[in-house]
Formats: sequence, C-alpha cells, structure tokens
Amino acid sequence: MKPVVFLLSILLMASAASAEPFVVIVRHAEKANNDPKDPDLSPAGRARADSLARILKDSQIAAVFVSEFKRTQETAAPSAREGIVSPTIISAKDTASLVAKLRGLDGNALVVGHGDTIPELIKALGIQTPVNIRDDDYAEIFVVILGTQPQLLRLHYP
Repeated sequence: MKPVVFLLSILLMASAASAEPFVVIVRHAEKANNDPKDPDLSPAGRARADSLARILKDSQIAAVFVSEFKRTQETAAPSAREGIVSPTIISAKDTASLVAKLRGLDGNALVVGHGDTIPELIKALGIQTPVNIRDDDYAEIFVVILGTQPQLLRLHYP
C-alpha cells in the first residue's frame, strides 16, 4: 500500500501547486452474495473500503458521491467518516448530473461507481484515453485532475 500512498501524496502536492481540484474515482469494493439486486460488501470488500479510507485520509476530500446501491455507499462510508463528509447519492446512470456537481465543487471529491459507469464518467470529465474495467477488478483508483486539460492517473490498491 505504501507505493500507492506515496504516489497519491505526489499527486496531492502537484494538484495543490496547480490549484486544480481532483476527483478520485473507484469501483465499489467486492460484493457479497446476499442479494442479487443490491448486495452488501463481502468481508474482502469491507477490508478494501477501509484500505481506501487509509489511502485517502490526507486527500482533503470535500465531497463524496455514491450511487443508489448499497455496495457503493458501503465502500465510501469509511472514507466519508474519515473526512467528516456526508455522501451524496446520485443515480448510477445519471452521469450528466454527477459531472455537473463535480465541476461545481471547490475542492476534491471521491466518487464510488460501477464497472460499467466509470468509463463514461471519466470520458465526460474530459479524458480521451478509453478506460475498461474487468468484471473481477476492484483494485483500481482513477484520479482525474480537473482543469482546462484534465489529466488521468491510474493506480492500484490492495
């Protein structure tokens, strides 16, 4: 986990120097098999959510956005508690509203989304490089530095 924290620290310094806010985007953590429509997180997913909170604890997250599904809300919960931020629920398919809210922020944000919604969100934020997320991949952190020329940093976490 230390390389991820180190890289994120460098990103924070670069973002602070340029005064550009950034958006951290992750897929929800591993889900349990308790409900086919809206499952909770599995034990591995809860551990991943806790790991994410530790990684982001000094990121000055001012807003947290999740979908209407429990798995995104449970993934974001430790990070939101750490930053004392109440998550905002936006429909998983309402990318336009989410982008408008992200562009209107004064600070950094965390978005917990889904494997099929994150690529569209990243594109809507101005990143031209296509993003694909495998069905079994829960370990990616996408950091989009907003501004006139948005930039993407792609990391992995345990």
